[in-house]
Amino acid sequence: LNPTGNMEKENLAVRAHRKALGILPAVKRINTIASEHPELTNYLYMTYAVEGYDVNYYKNEKSVVVLGSGAYRIGSSVEFDWCSVNAVQTARKLGYKSIMINYNPETVSTDYDVCDRLYFDELSFERVLDVIDLEQPRGVIVSVGGQIPNNLAMKLYRQAVPVLGTSPISIDRAENRNKFSAMLDQLGIDQPAWQELTSLDDVKDFVKKVGYPVLVRPSYVLSGAAMNVCYDQEELERFLQMASEVSKEYPVVVSQFMQETKEIEFDAVAQNGEIVEYAISEHIEFAGVHSGDATLVFPAQHIYFATARQIKKISRKIAKELNISGPFNIQFLAKNNDVKVIECNLRASRSFPFVSKVLKRNFIETATRIMLDAPYTRPDKSAFDIDWIGVKASQFSFSRLHKADPVLGVDMASTGEVGCIGSDTSCAILKAMLSVGYRIPEKNILLSTGTPKQKVDMLSAARMLQKKGYKIFATGGSSNFLTENGVENTRVYWPSEPERQPQALDMLHRKEIDMVVNIPKNLTAGELDNGYKIRRAAIDLNIPLI
Repeated sequence: LNPTGNMEKENLAVRAHRKALGILPAVKRINTIASEHPELTNYLYMTYAVEGYDVNYYKNEKSVVVLGSGAYRIGSSVEFDWCSVNAVQTARKLGYKSIMINYNPETVSTDYDVCDRLYFDELSFERVLDVIDLEQPRGVIVSVGGQIPNNLAMKLYRQAVPVLGTSPISIDRAENRNKFSAMLDQLGIDQPAWQELTSLDDVKDFVKKVGYPVLVRPSYVLSGAAMNVCYDQEELERFLQMASEVSKEYPVVVSQFMQETKEIEFDAVAQNGEIVEYAISEHIEFAGVHSGDATLVFPAQHIYFATARQIKKISRKIAKELNISGPFNIQFLAKNNDVKVIECNLRASRSFPFVSKVLKRNFIETATRIMLDAPYTRPDKSAFDIDWIGVKASQFSFSRLHKADPVLGVDMASTGEVGCIGSDTSCAILKAMLSVGYRIPEKNILLSTGTPKQKVDMLSAARMLQKKGYKIFATGGSSNFLTENGVENTRVYWPSEPERQPQALDMLHRKEIDMVVNIPKNLTAGELDNGYKIRRAAIDLNIPLI
């Protein structure tokens, strides 16, 4: 066969040969009750060990297949399961027989009463085709289970499987970094400068033009896998090697990395390229922290009115160009009203459940109705004008990850999240911080605040803390800066200055510090090593760390 690339052709040839020989998987029921009268359930699996089917198949049934989210892991979790379950429930409400393919026993979508038939089986191209051969559904929904089903869209389309909602050709135009960037250029939409990785020399010339830092990003990946920010040539070469291994079939793109820029999420549902409902939310952290780790505020509170209008205008252009029908998400960068597009996902994003609950409008129900050509209610303008604020904060498991450095980057690290609603932003953020395990400090706070600009940004907060009666401890540069600006503090020393006292690490171990604020000034080895020891000690000793 001489396999090359993603082996799609070869897999199909083997599959055709297998079917020609009459080797077909049997469909069996999982016996769920250990009694003499086994209960008939809709839990099914495929096997080659026996022959025959435990269920009957009828042609021309009104049915729809939903592809689930697969195994839970960092980046693909319960948010996508919520989307799958809502899609299945909406299809059932509309009179469809709902068929779920998912292999994760801890999801709600694999509960026995959620769907009419559950194939507890792998979400591979081969297995999905086997189910479709038997079920002959009206179509397949690939846009609610995260990245795994999304990656199957083009392959299913090439086998003439009806994919419901947005065309897989559009999905490919959005997922393939090269095609998407070319489309933005053609529409006159601004984006960070980028170049496809062809040779190392080209990339070096590109970096000379835009300067470090740059972002290396493969195509068709979820949660920033193999996506990295490079600050020098050695990092660039190492990360390019990693990215090209992850994304063999699709291009790796190097783009300019913009610092101190706000990141804004646009979640929406469209029908035939026209936006039906949308939600604009903002990240509290600057761009560079993965959207799954960032603290999200919805509705966005700190963006210019003109920025919001520009975002809506750009989103309408993209939705129209890709003729979107169903859920989608666009990520934007905004700095002083200058708006650039980072990426567009033609599937439900991980913030869909959150914005649906804050707005009290189920985006997935609307999207499923659109994909099944069913009637839906359009929101009136006042539905977007709400009197409360929602904040989504991430939960991390650094304490379980021995020796991991608790810093956030473009690669996702969070293992859970909470959504909180408050009457104003401060109230909602405080609720969210307390919910993910922060404690309000009693008396002592350690500050280590990064670059001169970050020290200036921190100054008013330090003054406020002092006014509230907190005792401030600070490392070298931060201590000098606070003293010069009239904020009383006690200087503490880094682990790399063992002969000097008081030592920051010792104070942490003696539980004399109630909260640590640590921002790395730069990425030199010494700075990272000192900061790492402090951050890691805070995590290991269960001291709140910002």
